[in-house]
Amino acid sequence: MLSNTFKYQYEGSRHLYTPERVVENQRSIGSDIMMVLDYLTGNPADYNTALEAHLQTLRWAERSRNHLNSTKPLYEHQQFQFGIVQGGTYSDLRKASADGLMQIGFDGYAIGGLAVGEDAPTRRKVTDECTDYLPENQARYLMGVGKPEDILDGIELGVDMFDCVIPSRNARNGTVFTRSGKLNLRNAKHRNSKEPIEPGCTCYACRHFSRGYIHHMLKINEMLGLRLATTHNIHFYLQLVADSRKAIKENRFAEFKQEILAAKTTDL
Repeated sequence: MLSNTFKYQYEGSRHLYTPERVVENQRSIGSDIMMVLDYLTGNPADYNTALEAHLQTLRWAERSRNHLNSTKPLYEHQQFQFGIVQGGTYSDLRKASADGLMQIGFDGYAIGGLAVGEDAPTRRKVTDECTDYLPENQARYLMGVGKPEDILDGIELGVDMFDCVIPSRNARNGTVFTRSGKLNLRNAKHRNSKEPIEPGCTCYACRHFSRGYIHHMLKINEMLGLRLATTHNIHFYLQLVADSRKAIKENRFAEFKQEILAAKTTDL
């Protein structure tokens, strides 16, 4: 049974989230991009479960859009609302979801329900289908993905926007991304290193601190270590997509992607 009632984990109170309430919450905080309330199933999900979730998401999307259009913004800047494509791993449901959202009409479209249990080839297949269905002249946003190689795959398939916890979650474990692979700065071999996380990187962490210093901060559970690792990872991701954009403009993205993937090694 589908439910949009959530339990507050700290003191146990229950809260009902409606499409209208979600819009109001995002109005109140001034979100630049507002996401509609949707229903997510894990993968694999059986067809009927995916169908029910898709239909509920579509009903909520229409209510969300209607409520946004009938209320006045609280801020001077424009807030954009995105619909979310659901449908599990089923091609017909994904197409029906995309068609229904486009009929309602949104400022951009998100591909939801991925990176929740399916394998990489399935994720790539569903993403490819969804970008084929969605309009090219509006933002296409892949939710919850992912690793650097997943970002490059998504860009190749026509995705414009991404979000994921991986850069910060990995940083909290001492893992940082470089063009040559991942580093675990908690490893003892970095203890006396005077190198930056990645030579040539222009992030604040690499310009001012060594691997050895960050290793020490992490080992003594000093918050600065986590912040520096996070700073580097976010910079790495931003640079990756900036370089991808440049490669697309120069009509060499395929070569750029292969260069990045070929340079990656196992964990360092």
